[in-house]
Amino acid sequence: MDNNQTTTGLIQASIIRNWDREALTDYKGATLFYRDVARRIEKLHILFEAAGISRGDKIALCGKNCSNWAVACLASLSYGAVIVPVLHEFKPDNIHNIVNHSEARLLFAGSQIWENLNEASIPGVEGIIILENLDIAFSRNDALTEAREHLNELFGRRYPRDFKPSDVHYVSTEPEDLAMINYTSGSTGFSKGVMLPYRSIENNRAFAIHSVPILKSGDSVISMLPMAHMYSFAFEFFYEFTMGCHIYFLTRLPSPKVIFQAFNDIKPKIIIAVPLVIEKIIKKNVLPRLETAQMKLLLKMPIAGEQIKKKVRDELVRSFGGEFYEIIIGGAAFNQEVENFLASVHFPYTVGYGATECGPIICYQDWKSFIPGSCGKAAYGMEVKILSSDPENIPGEIICRGPNVMLGYYRNDKLSEETIDSDGWLYTGDLGIMDNDGNVFIKGRSKSLILGPSGQNIYPEEIEDKLNNMPCVSESVVISENSKLVALVYPDYDETMKQGMDDEQIAACMEENRCAINRELPMYEQITQIRIYHEEFEKTPKKSIKRFLYQKE
Repeated sequence: MDNNQTTTGLIQASIIRNWDREALTDYKGATLFYRDVARRIEKLHILFEAAGISRGDKIALCGKNCSNWAVACLASLSYGAVIVPVLHEFKPDNIHNIVNHSEARLLFAGSQIWENLNEASIPGVEGIIILENLDIAFSRNDALTEAREHLNELFGRRYPRDFKPSDVHYVSTEPEDLAMINYTSGSTGFSKGVMLPYRSIENNRAFAIHSVPILKSGDSVISMLPMAHMYSFAFEFFYEFTMGCHIYFLTRLPSPKVIFQAFNDIKPKIIIAVPLVIEKIIKKNVLPRLETAQMKLLLKMPIAGEQIKKKVRDELVRSFGGEFYEIIIGGAAFNQEVENFLASVHFPYTVGYGATECGPIICYQDWKSFIPGSCGKAAYGMEVKILSSDPENIPGEIICRGPNVMLGYYRNDKLSEETIDSDGWLYTGDLGIMDNDGNVFIKGRSKSLILGPSGQNIYPEEIEDKLNNMPCVSESVVISENSKLVALVYPDYDETMKQGMDDEQIAACMEENRCAINRELPMYEQITQIRIYHEEFEKTPKKSIKRFLYQKE
């Protein structure tokens, strides 16, 4: 493969080509030029060498989006190390589990993350580097500690006559080499480390260039989704960086007011979003103005209605900066009312479909030809099929094949074999139909996976496992209801009878359980209600709960 088209080759070429351009900005904060990124990458390579890090070694990365998150990621990839991004929303125990399971030798962590971690719980880690200043917070490696203390001196010795574009040389990689392990879950019992090779990263970028060929050097974009998610990593960061764009990081999922201000300041050329962001804006800022009696009447009039829709569309476009080609929405199910509204005013949006296991893209269609309600067609380089006797009318499991597909799950051969067949088809666990033109419509999930409001993967079995060990709980089912998590619980009536508890006391106990379990769970996994069932849940012959009987949406 042409090294200029490999992951490391693309990083190298973009840095050299855009040396004097702005690269990374923490919104309302400092800016790094591409030359600054190159210098920081080189200094981190010196630390990696001192620590004895070799190609293929794992480096974990946990923190909120920021310029140094991007630098640490680029430094690891360009060194030939395997990057392990970890959601900063995970609880400390889950972070410990992922770091240990991935066998990471180094950990980059945000200062707030590090405050809650325990180095004794991650014995394989030789050093912890704070993202904000790249200082070492903890080290088991004397050479690493010494190198950090003398880093500027070591850098000066290596490059005594200044650091130039001609000094930028990164390792060569092969398409099948492991580049990243992205964890879809944070618990040891159910952790799934998705092994993504360089070809997956490269083909997701090739898809973006083929399907959304609008970005050029110097264009501005906003990164507002957690980069530990592949959706954000691929399409808010890596593609843009290799194109020479100026990337602005919003450090957390912001309010509509902050979003509007950022879009107005930055005027991004393309926008990547999860439904939550768009739905908040439409429901709070747009729909209420259109639901008055007078406005409803005007909308029904052909000429006046079209004029109002055009005005609303133009206002919306301006509120998102006014210079973007389209908004690509993905990561979770899209509210139908909001989508119907956007389609009715001809707003430039499209909805894609992907999975961490594909790094992430599976389906996409340009907004001009996108069919509302669908998630597009098979993306560039990918094949998609529906396992159904009548794929146009009867939902079946969505399977896909192509260069985006993962190598498998890290240290879990059994699950890997169950997920990818001998012909390379990935079984997504999602149900859908496909029309005659190849448009895919997702109808539900054959697996129990729940998508959180910002696209986080939620595995209810993990929560149920914790809940079932709590006082007076016999069994439970966690479901999504109106985009919130609700736990259905069948109490342990033998225990409640022993304690002489009445219904009111049982309910109080369950509320205590809810508060207790929420203290252990990330914000997007919070249980909003426990609903008591007075009969055991229906089960299959294998004694598994028939989950579909209890899921209402």
